[in-house]
Amino acid sequence: MTFRKTVLLLKSTAVALALTATGAAAEANLEFIQWWEPELPAGALREIMDDFEAQNPGITVELVSGPYAATRDQIVIGAASGTLSDVVGLDGAWVNDLAKQNAIAAMDPLMQASDFDSDQVAAIISLNGNSYMFPVASFVYPVFMNVDLLEESGVDTIPTTRSEFVDAARKLTDESKNQYGWVLPLSLQAPNGIQNDVMSWVWASGKSMLKDGQPDLTNQDVVGTLEFVQSMYDEGLISPGAFAKKEQDKVEEFVNGRVAMMVDSLAHINLIRDRNPDLNFAITAVPAVDGYDGARGLPYASWGIGIAENSEHKEEAFKLVSYLMSPEVNAKLVSIANAFPGNVNAEPDFVTTDELFATAFEIFQNGYLANEFVGLPVAEELMRQLGVEVQQMLDGNQTAAEAAAKAQTKWEAEF
Repeated sequence: MTFRKTVLLLKSTAVALALTATGAAAEANLEFIQWWEPELPAGALREIMDDFEAQNPGITVELVSGPYAATRDQIVIGAASGTLSDVVGLDGAWVNDLAKQNAIAAMDPLMQASDFDSDQVAAIISLNGNSYMFPVASFVYPVFMNVDLLEESGVDTIPTTRSEFVDAARKLTDESKNQYGWVLPLSLQAPNGIQNDVMSWVWASGKSMLKDGQPDLTNQDVVGTLEFVQSMYDEGLISPGAFAKKEQDKVEEFVNGRVAMMVDSLAHINLIRDRNPDLNFAITAVPAVDGYDGARGLPYASWGIGIAENSEHKEEAFKLVSYLMSPEVNAKLVSIANAFPGNVNAEPDFVTTDELFATAFEIFQNGYLANEFVGLPVAEELMRQLGVEVQQMLDGNQTAAEAAAKAQTKWEAEF
């Protein structure tokens, strides 16, 4: 080989290597859309991503963060347009729709290719035999209570039954102070208030909105819950503007002392403390119907994770998923978030270091996780359909039984 040919060969090899390196870097740039970062202490999720990048040279992670409702809207748009971020934060109620749209990928081949131990995952959300979501962290939804307002209003016992809750709400409501006992977000744009703030009262008493996997909204337990909500609304114990409120509005009112009690996610404890460090608040299980002494169904939601079908970097994306689900990293994340772990071997430290979460863990141990919307077809649309009827009920246009019957008909069509 001549000297000139040798030089040319070396040059072409160098160019090829440079292009390969450049291509690899570009291939490993992952977008991760989620609503978790705003609910964690500042910089916490980015630090975990930095640790992942350090252990996986050539892979970078760009966090696409926003509030829950805004993130949901972005995911819907991304799913429809085929531009969904590589790694996707998921609510279990979204999985059915996104999977049917072929927007999220079945992770089974990726698990098999990487020898991922699926037995370590506390729960896998599947559809038609395919695994679409791992819950990274799960949050129960207890009742948050402003302790100072309770004491000022003469509420000296924590409500454990619906009648006690109503009595407390009466004492806590003072329209002249723009102060109310309870807050109920019923926005149809973000209808998860039906799941978290309405149906949670059904599950808290060990009851169900389903029968043999089919809608059963006309049973007396569901109708009785709607009547309970109606009575509080009619009595003016719920803060005004419920029909337009979203989850973040509920939290904002609680933080500012405008409402004394709300059903909310443990995920918001850090947010509440950050927004109002002086707020003295406690938590308790959602009150049950009077006379019920069985285990409480605990409404919950998860920070789920999945991978976009349109992603060109599924293997790298699954590396990030696996990293977040590993025992050490999962324990770190849920300890920061004060959530229950997605890995059965993860041991969060908050139970021994935070009084509120010690209480939450006791609530968890004495009850069971209950969210019947997870995995249902068009789950969010089901919430919206029931929300429409609940709004009509609260407006005085129909009874609770009529609202349940109309929603039942709509749900049956979807099933």
